[in-house]
Amino acid sequence: MYKLDLPVDLKEAALLEKRREIELQRQSRVFNSKVRTIGVDKQALDAQVHDNKIQQEIENKRQEAYDTQRLQHDKIVCLLDERQKEDIRNLNKATNDFRLCFQKKEDRREYDLYDPNALKKDLPPRISDDDKRCSISGVQRLMGEDLNKLNRKKEQQEQLREWSLQQQQEWAKALEDKKFADTMYDKMSIKLDQKAVELQMMEEKAKRDVCYSTKDFNRAQAEEASERKKLEKQQEEEDNSVEISNLIDGDLLSENPAQAASAFGPHRVVPDRWKGMTPEQVNEITNVQQQQIQEKKRLMEEEKQKLAEWDQKRVQAARTMILLERQQKRQEKELRKAQDHINLQLADAQKAQKIYLDREVFSNAPTAQYFEQFNTTSR
Repeated sequence: MYKLDLPVDLKEAALLEKRREIELQRQSRVFNSKVRTIGVDKQALDAQVHDNKIQQEIENKRQEAYDTQRLQHDKIVCLLDERQKEDIRNLNKATNDFRLCFQKKEDRREYDLYDPNALKKDLPPRISDDDKRCSISGVQRLMGEDLNKLNRKKEQQEQLREWSLQQQQEWAKALEDKKFADTMYDKMSIKLDQKAVELQMMEEKAKRDVCYSTKDFNRAQAEEASERKKLEKQQEEEDNSVEISNLIDGDLLSENPAQAASAFGPHRVVPDRWKGMTPEQVNEITNVQQQQIQEKKRLMEEEKQKLAEWDQKRVQAARTMILLERQQKRQEKELRKAQDHINLQLADAQKAQKIYLDREVFSNAPTAQYFEQFNTTSR
């Protein structure tokens, strides 16, 4: 039997396999600088936290924009509701004025049935000489009376004609006043509609400005994020290449194979012949670590500066929204002042019209003295 045909020792093979696995695990830990220095990928965790904060800020801004838009819509609805109530109030007032002026109870067809002054308005016992109610025994008509019958009749006809002309003039004046009131109401409605359209256009413009500013802000953030990722990737590639070159050319892995060569293979070393790293190698590793710390501080300062710039942009956007809201409030205040001024003018016109009707149109109302002159004598 030759020496090569000897059976394999299983125990020795298991030990060799275990040592090989331990060596592979050790190499993976030594070659990975992040695991050796930190233990976890802290930059990835910081990037995730930063992205979550940016997403939360964007959501808060969107919610604030929605709240502002909802408040503006509520204000517009309140203004429209007040306008509708005012129109209904004016219509009811005009209806009541029309009823008081043109639908009086004296003009009803059945008013003679429940007129309280029916007795005063009743015909006297004698109207004229030809009154059929005057009997012979009543001594209400005697021969030779009423010599001025023709003159009185002409005067009565002239008085009736004057009354008719005066009534026609009053009707014409009332129609002109009604046309003037309708014209003023139409002008007021058109003016209010124009103000509402202008307010709506201003609101839409403010919405478009907010959308444009939000879009520009999001685009700037996306460009900045992509540029940051590109720089981080480039920096990582450079760090990896530098790390690989340092690991290949450094003293840590370039030990003298002739000094610590093992008889079991070229990939193994003899532990008792390896003297460890030199002070220069330790100083070089320390310097690399210090450089990494300084680089990390620089990145943190840049991130803090970017956050400050974002906060400044957010404050500027909020200030712009406050200025827009104040401008809208001032315009609404001016609109209310103009509407109040127009209402005062309409009220003064109505008061003047009422005074004119009371003093000029309805000034010739019959008094109690006019009715007391009848039925005072037996003739």
